[in-house]
Amino acid sequence: MAPTTEPKPDPCTTCGACCAAFRVDFHVSELEDAQGRGVPKDMTVMVTRTLVRMRDTDAAPPRCIALRGEVGRFAYCSIYDSRPSPCHDFAPYAPLGLGDDACTRARARHGLKPLGDERSV
Repeated sequence: MAPTTEPKPDPCTTCGACCAAFRVDFHVSELEDAQGRGVPKDMTVMVTRTLVRMRDTDAAPPRCIALRGEVGRFAYCSIYDSRPSPCHDFAPYAPLGLGDDACTRARARHGLKPLGDERSV
């Protein structure tokens, strides 16, 4: 019988470092519509007539209002299926275990090793 291996969890849905490291701005067209699709308006602040920001991402230190759990241990986005485009587009290869520079910087801010680096920090 062949040994089985458990799939590794997607670091993008368990890490949360990026959600507690960067400001998240996006176009108002991504806000929740009448059918309930999009980013909930109460989780945002208006920046300009056409630009909104995820609440608390410009705090010091930043931490997105949608982030739940503990960064680096068990963290998740409470609006993952409705998250804005900057979040959707962030670190596209992270689910494959490959971070980019921004992902590495976010993880370093929280004492986490870069994705793909099997060594300890």
